Amino acid sequence: MDVASRTPKKPGCETIQEKFFANRGLVIAANRGPVTFARDDEGRLEFQRGGGGLVTALTGLCRHTSDATWIACARTPEDAEWGQGLVDAGKDNEIRVHFLDPDEDAYDAYYNVISNPLLWFLQHSMWDVPRAPVIDHATWQAWNSGYVAVNNLFADAIARQVKASERPTLVMLQDYHLYLVARRLRDSLRRHRRPITLHFIHIPWPGPEYWRILPPTMRQGILDSLCALDVVGLQTQEDAQNFLRTCESMLPGASVNYRRSRVWYKNHATHARDFPISIDVGALRQLAASEAVAEQREEIRSIVGEQKLILRIDRIEPSKNIVRGFLAFDEMLERHPEYCGQVKFLALLVPSRMDLAEYQEYLDDLMVTAGRINARHGSSEWEPVRVLVGDSYPRAVAAMQLYDVLLVNAIVDGMNLIAKEGPIVNQRGGVLILSERAGARQQLESGALIVSPCDVYATAEALHQALSMPAQGREERAVRLRWLVEREDITAWLCGQLQTLVELGL
Repeated sequence: MDVASRTPKKPGCETIQEKFFANRGLVIAANRGPVTFARDDEGRLEFQRGGGGLVTALTGLCRHTSDATWIACARTPEDAEWGQGLVDAGKDNEIRVHFLDPDEDAYDAYYNVISNPLLWFLQHSMWDVPRAPVIDHATWQAWNSGYVAVNNLFADAIARQVKASERPTLVMLQDYHLYLVARRLRDSLRRHRRPITLHFIHIPWPGPEYWRILPPTMRQGILDSLCALDVVGLQTQEDAQNFLRTCESMLPGASVNYRRSRVWYKNHATHARDFPISIDVGALRQLAASEAVAEQREEIRSIVGEQKLILRIDRIEPSKNIVRGFLAFDEMLERHPEYCGQVKFLALLVPSRMDLAEYQEYLDDLMVTAGRINARHGSSEWEPVRVLVGDSYPRAVAAMQLYDVLLVNAIVDGMNLIAKEGPIVNQRGGVLILSERAGARQQLESGALIVSPCDVYATAEALHQALSMPAQGREERAVRLRWLVEREDITAWLCGQLQTLVELGL
């Protein structure tokens, strides 16, 4: 049997998509596109498809309509040169890709000043508020000439596409880069048939207390725009509740109905719903069975040997809580010295936003912490912590096949797909230790050990519990986790959004 065919089919998902787009067009808008262009050795333009389940799911959705467009910012000069046109998205599926080419300074302000770090840090509760952020004149310039300007480019491009289509249109906006699109889009289409609008936010939504970090003009502009949507999609029920609370507290004129999870504002209803994003189970299993992963698996085995393996896979990102994870391992070795020489902590870390000082400092902190643990507990025969920095997905999948414990202790996370990928490919009845503030907890709690991310002692005890758990208990948890992920994969995430639109009569 083919590896991918073991994934349970979602009855009705294909039917939902086909019926929904029987007479509808689709516009997807995201900061990044589904392809990236470059020149080959002969100077011809060629593209590489984006990886990951999100691109796969959304491009797959496009095959149900002959009128599908993906609007994104150009990432390379070749993207900008391409401009727009049809590209092959695979499986006889063509999609129109339209690259926007904002001014370089405007894009830098939109992406590197406002989106990251201002909004990212805020929504991950990462600001050291007594010291940062400092919202000064330069920040306001970045907001107006960067974030507002680029969002306007997106809104105007979407409006042109909606007007050019002869069909009703669904507009699917993605993530925190595009918070201001919906209001300008709605205003520009007052005299035209209005599209259905859905904005999915991939990162956490904190409560109103934290949104007060932003000046009123910024936060009200964001909320005013999001309340021009038909549906705001969030990762968890808690995120959806926090969105409603924020609107009630900070958007003058908004009326919130918690029972219906709805905001009534400017004579329009906006529905807040949780759609926990997931993974492409079949594609992951196919990759796990590949030669590339098999080669990496032997490399991991050569590092770990006969020791038990504690694994973490993360971007080098302060919100991932890597340092406290190391400190928990340190404390476990202090309290349970019988593990010395018997366990390897392997951290596969991917560089991220290294141009930001906060990220550079965090890399320094985690390397110092790992080195200190190795000096304190290690010997010439045993290295307790091994840190590998680099971006290799086959290596990550190989390591996930071999872990005894997978540690996901993020301070806060929108979802954390590693927590879902690990149980699908793991071959050792591995135990998942999961932060109570990771979005994945909502679905995976019954099969994981849940920890408070700041509680190093409890995390150390969870590591001990996972390593000493009887084989039957480990396997029961592993089976439960696989079932939970298979039941709600990336296709279920997408179809849940379409089904909600149908149920709301949109």
